[in-house]
Amino acid sequence: MFTLHYKQKQFIITTPLVMGIINATPDSFYSESRKQSIDEALFLTEKMLNEGATFIDIGGQSTRPNSEQIAVDEELKRVIPIIEAIALKFPEANISIDTFNAVVAKQAVESGAMMVNDIGGGTLDKKMFETAATLDVPYICMHIKGTPQTMLQQTNYTNIVEEVKEYFIDKIAEGKQLGLNQMILDIGFGFAKNVEQNFELVKELNQFTTLQKPLLLGVSRKNSIYKTLGITAQEALNGTTVLNTIGILNGANILRVHDVKEAVEVIKLSQYFK
Repeated sequence: MFTLHYKQKQFIITTPLVMGIINATPDSFYSESRKQSIDEALFLTEKMLNEGATFIDIGGQSTRPNSEQIAVDEELKRVIPIIEAIALKFPEANISIDTFNAVVAKQAVESGAMMVNDIGGGTLDKKMFETAATLDVPYICMHIKGTPQTMLQQTNYTNIVEEVKEYFIDKIAEGKQLGLNQMILDIGFGFAKNVEQNFELVKELNQFTTLQKPLLLGVSRKNSIYKTLGITAQEALNGTTVLNTIGILNGANILRVHDVKEAVEVIKLSQYFK
């Protein structure tokens, strides 16, 4: 059991939760997640909340391999109006900001977000840990090597499970020194890892439960699934469900997904087999 909090909101994680994805981008890898207008984002938010999402993750910077990095001002222009609109129309929504920029994280929380999801794990912006600690929000720390532009060339590991675990041990210690205690761990499926390494981390996810932090799993429709199956991201829901099921049985506490209804069903059924 884990407890997360922000201001008056508190989450006691006794069973896994679902985080729905909204990308305020023109270039994220799964086209159905791209919702650049406020109306589109509000429609998808309502759908995801009705289907059982606990968190709504808003991102303005694509982090797919070789994606183009945009300026902070452009990222703010993409995400802040959507966050403000969701917070106004759906005050019950728990908004997460998907960013590796501390400035964006700060303004997003001031605009209505209550969680920071950082694919950089504090390495792409050295001020991120300090900022998240000051904001006193739950913080998702993902494992990555390099950047989205260079990570495909950084897949050399001797023992990937142990190396990712050591990375998290260091990040937890670093965060604790700064007062960042609400850390959620994300193994970084698809980030500086090849197909076999991605699957190995899901298979061995329970090795990370000893770190005594909530585990987030983000495999939804990613290329390790659809390339292995010889299909497209649009066809990868079934494969996503398989990996999410394995992840839940191996200790995942939050599923970050494009398809909320199916993830909620995975959680409900998986509880009978744990």
